[in-house]
Parts: sequence; C-alpha cells; structure tokens
Amino acid sequence: MIDITIENFQTELIEASRQQPVLLDIWAPWCGPCKALGPLLEKLEVAYGGRFVLAKLNSDEQPEIAGQLSQAFGVRSIPFCVMFSGGQPVDGFVGALPEAQVREFLDKHVPSEEALDAEAEVEEAEALLASGEHDIETVLAKLQEAVAIDPSNDVARLDYLKVLLGLARTEPARVAQARAAFEPAAVQAMTDGRFAAVQRWIEAAEAVQQAPDLAALDAAIAANKRDFAARFQRAQHLFVAGQLTDAMDELLEIIMRDKAWQDEAARKTYVAILELMTKPAPKAAEATPGSTLEIAGKSAVAPSDPVLDQYRRKLSMALF
Repeated sequence: MIDITIENFQTELIEASRQQPVLLDIWAPWCGPCKALGPLLEKLEVAYGGRFVLAKLNSDEQPEIAGQLSQAFGVRSIPFCVMFSGGQPVDGFVGALPEAQVREFLDKHVPSEEALDAEAEVEEAEALLASGEHDIETVLAKLQEAVAIDPSNDVARLDYLKVLLGLARTEPARVAQARAAFEPAAVQAMTDGRFAAVQRWIEAAEAVQQAPDLAALDAAIAANKRDFAARFQRAQHLFVAGQLTDAMDELLEIIMRDKAWQDEAARKTYVAILELMTKPAPKAAEATPGSTLEIAGKSAVAPSDPVLDQYRRKLSMALF
C-alpha cells in the first residue's frame, strides 16, 4: 500500500499502473464508510498476492487530485475507488461495497495467477530472443508453455507462431505446428491485424510447399508479365524466406496491374507484411510532474522506420 500525493502521483500511480493494476482508494479521516472499506481493501491486496497495488489518497490533503478524478467520473462522494491500468483510469466504484462485490470488481481488471505466469514466460522468451544468444528450443518451449497456461494471452500466441514460422524456413514440418497453434485464435484474424498478418504468413508457408520453385516461376513471368498467379507464388516464396521487401516489390507488380485480382490477395498480403515488419510502440515516456495534475502520461509513439514509410507510400500510390 502506498500513499499518493501530488509529488508521486505520476510515478507511483500513472507509471506504476503500466506495470500492474493500481487501485486508488480516495478517502477522508471523517468518513465513516471509508473506515469500513479501507481495511477490506488492505486485506484483499494481500489476498491477491501482488496482482494489484493498493494506493490511498486523503482527499482532505490532496484536494486537487481528488477533485479532478471526481469530476472525470461525475462522482461527488467518498469512499471512491478508481482502477488505474496502462497509465489510465479505467473503472471505479463508490461506497463501502461488501467483499464479494469488491472481488467481482477486481477480477474484471486484475490478471489471474495463470495470466501472470504466462506473462513471465513470455518476458523470459523475449529477453532470450533479444539477447541474440539463445537456444531457440528453449524460447519455443517457454512460449508454448505460456500459451498452454493462458490461451487468451495474444502476445504469447503471436510470438509462438512467429518463432514456429521462422523455424519453418528450414524445418517445413513447423508449418503444420503453426497452423494447429493458430486455429484456436483464428476468429481473431477478422478483427485483429496482427492475427490477420500471421494467418497470411501461414497460408504462404502452406502454399510454398506445393508451389513450383523460383526458377520455374521466373521463367513463367518472363514469358508473361501478367501471369499474376506466378508472381503471387513468387512473392509467397520470398515472404516465407524472410525477404520481405522483395516480396512486397513483387506484390506491387500485381497491384499496379490489377488491384482486385483474386479478391485483392496481393494487397492483403502486402498489408500483412507491413504489419509483421511494424515494431510495437514503446512504453509511454514518463511525464515530468508539474504544478498541474496530468491524469494520463505522455503518449507513446512508435519510432519512424524509413523502409516501412517508403513501402506504405508505394502501396498508397499504387492504390490511388
């Protein structure tokens, strides 16, 4: 449990909530219900074993923070609890609720023990990959374990699929493993660009196993520059081999000549490659506390990649 002041608001609440959920209890010494709720929240912080942090804010001593949060949520009474996650206030409740209702509220926002275990496996696997000195089978095992522990962990599943598909360049049997690992989350490809991109990667890897080799495809294209099927298969070969810009160049040749070919297969694959090449945005930079309260930290912006920018422009020019 920590006490929040204007001085530590940014670091102990906003920034801390980017690492784990923080429940802010706004109270006052004269408030009877606050005296009932406070000990219950402290008990639950212990019971949840560090899965969330309890922060306390005395509204009499910190009226600026309490006032802004009350105004933001349209609340005029205490005790008032606000859940912070990812650097933002995301939910809250008013009054001294019974324990069962407080637990129900917490369970909507606090990760389960299984989710935390899975996240730890993912972090270890990503650290091994970033180090450049790793046993790929160890990385794969950690990601596979993370998916098994918490099937809803999208980062774990996506990382696992990407490692499998990377290995498939020299181990074709990995493609079937990737397909099996993808299927439980296949519906997400309809709404999530990350899963849609991996789906295109899997489809390309499966297609390449049955496609003519590059020499045969080059000959077909030389004989007929509008042999889009050969161009697309060639692009899939390059995609699977990790030659991503070369694959996009080939796809552009199709897009410029026939945007709608095969239900826009070339454009969709091009967009998938852009998605796979795009690095996640870094964590938001820590804002400098000042005299004016900032409820949210500074936004994080992914650094510009000149290659990605160039290929986005090429696609835009081809389409419009």
